[in-house]
Amino acid sequence: MKKFLAVTLIIFISQLKAQENQHNLHVDNHHISLKPKDSMCLKDCFLQAHWEAHARTFFMNTLNEGNLKDDYALASGAGIGLLTKPIYGFQVGVSGFFIFNMMSSSLNIPDSLTYSSNRYEIGLFDIENPTNKRDLDRLEELYVKYNLSKSAITVGKININTPFLNPQDGRMRPTIEEGVWVNINESSKFGINGGWIWEISPRSTVKWFSMGKSIGINPSGVNTDGTKADYHEEILTNGMAIGNIYFKPNNQLKINIWNGLLQNVMNTAMIEVNTNQKLNENTRLYQGLIYLHQDAINNGGNEDQTKTYIDKGAQSNVISAQFGVKNKKINTSINYTHITGDGRYLMPREWGKEPFYTFMPRERNEGLGNVHALLVKSTLHSFNDKLKTGLAYGYYSLPDVKNYRLNKYGMPSYHQVNFDAGYTFTNFLKGMEIRTLVAYKINNGETYGNLKYIYNKVNMVNFNLIVDFKI
Repeated sequence: MKKFLAVTLIIFISQLKAQENQHNLHVDNHHISLKPKDSMCLKDCFLQAHWEAHARTFFMNTLNEGNLKDDYALASGAGIGLLTKPIYGFQVGVSGFFIFNMMSSSLNIPDSLTYSSNRYEIGLFDIENPTNKRDLDRLEELYVKYNLSKSAITVGKININTPFLNPQDGRMRPTIEEGVWVNINESSKFGINGGWIWEISPRSTVKWFSMGKSIGINPSGVNTDGTKADYHEEILTNGMAIGNIYFKPNNQLKINIWNGLLQNVMNTAMIEVNTNQKLNENTRLYQGLIYLHQDAINNGGNEDQTKTYIDKGAQSNVISAQFGVKNKKINTSINYTHITGDGRYLMPREWGKEPFYTFMPRERNEGLGNVHALLVKSTLHSFNDKLKTGLAYGYYSLPDVKNYRLNKYGMPSYHQVNFDAGYTFTNFLKGMEIRTLVAYKINNGETYGNLKYIYNKVNMVNFNLIVDFKI
């Protein structure tokens, strides 16, 4: 019903716009002009709305070691959205997107040697229904926003970007949330952001879920005792409260304080400090430091500890640091993260990527403890910023795959090398961008001769080619 209403609204507004353009045309023998509008009305706020259209085509291919299953997929889709012109400070936003499976391997068939499911290509479509190739449409944004000077309050289906909930836009569509969100940014040196989120539509899905029922849509790994985790649709929570205060006393220092309270499950607090110094007219040094602390609340989401998300009394601590140098053409950094042995760092994978400086696309360190991660990366801008290339190497020292208390998904230590490139077109093809990513992961840990610790985890290459066109 919501999808039907959104499509109807867009068609209705399009017809209004066409009629308005015809009505306002004044034809003289020598020219065509538009009649001036006397005043703003409700109709005008839609007719003068900001419109956006986006088409995306995404090819992905994963090659695994030996006789382990390889997969590929080609997805294509498009969407449209609008944000009305403010009237008395109020705006309405709406957007939607559809996806087609143009071709793919049998993503619903597990690997014959490990009986494990596809991990990457399935994310281009609907992970709940891998055989669905056509009915992949989603109402994404549908909200009311009230603006006051530089601040705003938004209610409805929205797209937010926080350390805990974020778009994680590495597939066809991002993660979207439903809730109320407030931005208070009246000062250039101080601001507050935050709100309450009660529903979410994770990337690689087409439905909306309560926060509790969204946890565990992706594979859940194992409990700390090694038994299979069974918390999907078992977590009792009313939603998540997120708060952020930032300080920016000058252009060289910024401090961000975040807190995410998942009611009845856990609390995550994080502070990030970023600094930079000018070396010369074109070059700057920059540094970053993150400290994160996490605690279970009550029983971690369920009194039955075999079905809880985080063990009662559990905690985790993370420190992440960054040092880099950049100018207009090159940006190079060295990054380090340590998750202590106190416990696993946890955040539902359905909700977004981890906020640490050592994050690399196509792998995560969520669900792990006692981690030492090192990442060196560099990006190069050329051809008047139209071409951007990047090369990154990461080493991730993880607990043994059988150390279930600190290794939720059975991930061995590994090396990872990523190469990415993107080109933004101009002139006739303005609005088009083409990007590629190649991720190569090499095992560096004990796997006990069990291929389930190899398949789609290490000793593999993942290829990606994405074409975006936005207007």
